[in-house]
Amino acid sequence: MGRISLAVITAMAFAAPAMSAGYQADLSPMPLDDETKAFIAGRGEVTAIIENGWLVVKGSFRGVPSPVTAASLWISPAIGVPGAKLVPLDVAGTSEGSVSGNLAVTRTMRDALRTGRLYVQVDSEKAPPGYTWGPKGTLWGWLLPAHDRAAPGVPQQGAWFIPQLDTPSR
Repeated sequence: MGRISLAVITAMAFAAPAMSAGYQADLSPMPLDDETKAFIAGRGEVTAIIENGWLVVKGSFRGVPSPVTAASLWISPAIGVPGAKLVPLDVAGTSEGSVSGNLAVTRTMRDALRTGRLYVQVDSEKAPPGYTWGPKGTLWGWLLPAHDRAAPGVPQQGAWFIPQLDTPSR
């Protein structure tokens, strides 16, 4: 048996983390006007990891002004663009609670996660039924590679808005 070079060990150490690393999303509302801000409000956080071929999603929400009715994982054509529902997630609670799911990872899901195109949407009872530009929903958050966050009231340093994604070259 031959020796494994330092270059091979280094390459192996840095090749796998892109899929085994965690992902996170900040759930937030997008009210359109004074009328919808009464129904589209709240905050939340979601984390996701790929573990043994499963996407494990866990998160929480709070401050939703009407009972939460559903949560789901969606795929979009680009980060920040509304897309199509993939699968439902489990929800516990009404105006404060949790979302979770263990989903078998497909190639499509893996590629979308790698490029920042998977997002979690939380729907509530009084959220408007939909918009011409996008989906019904109260809270949304795109799953991005896990990254440090600044404390409240502290300016974020560095590349914080969209963490480095594994995007294909053009």
